[in-house]
Amino acid sequence: MNRGRGRGHDTQQVRRVRSPRKGEIPGVVEQILGHGKLKVRCADGKIRLSRIPGKMKKRIWIREGDVVLVKPWDFQSDEKADVIWRYTRTEANWLERRGYLNL
Repeated sequence: MNRGRGRGHDTQQVRRVRSPRKGEIPGVVEQILGHGKLKVRCADGKIRLSRIPGKMKKRIWIREGDVVLVKPWDFQSDEKADVIWRYTRTEANWLERRGYLNL
């Protein structure tokens, strides 16, 4: 009996890279502060205190050095932001080649 082993290992899943939209900035996580807060060095040169929304906190893990997409707040936009996406290593390389990530 083949209990699911060997199924689907030879096919690769094609996934589109989410490019930054208006008002979104890519950045690299510099420090994990705890309680869902991070220090992120953004592509515009600023370091922002970012928070991970609860919905995202339950689904993915974010480590130092990960490339994330942040959306600055309407007020205190130079200081604070929300994390809205985490890129994989290959997606981050694609962003860097396309010129979205200038760090």
